[in-house]
Amino acid sequence: MALDYNIIGKRLKKARIDKNLTQENLAEKLDVSIAFLSRIERGSSHISLKRLSQICDILGVSEGSILNGTSSRASNYLSPEFSEILKDIEPNKQKLIYKIAQVISEEE
Repeated sequence: MALDYNIIGKRLKKARIDKNLTQENLAEKLDVSIAFLSRIERGSSHISLKRLSQICDILGVSEGSILNGTSSRASNYLSPEFSEILKDIEPNKQKLIYKIAQVISEEE
């Protein structure tokens, strides 16, 4: 299974914000540039397991929660991520996404 760095970045950003840290604060603690941390949070830069472990230690979250969010076998897998995306999409586009999801789910 390939890692989705966009989702990992979003989860790291949420954990950082929940901890009331700015990118500057966290970057300083990690001894990295703010630009590098920003790229990680946007998913445009891959993160090593060692660096992920360092960030998780500082943020007080588990690596598993950042990597998996929830179990991919859980019925609500990626539900928060889908909800976040869908909330700003026009209803007609939401219907299209729903129809596409139906077609994909029928293939299994």
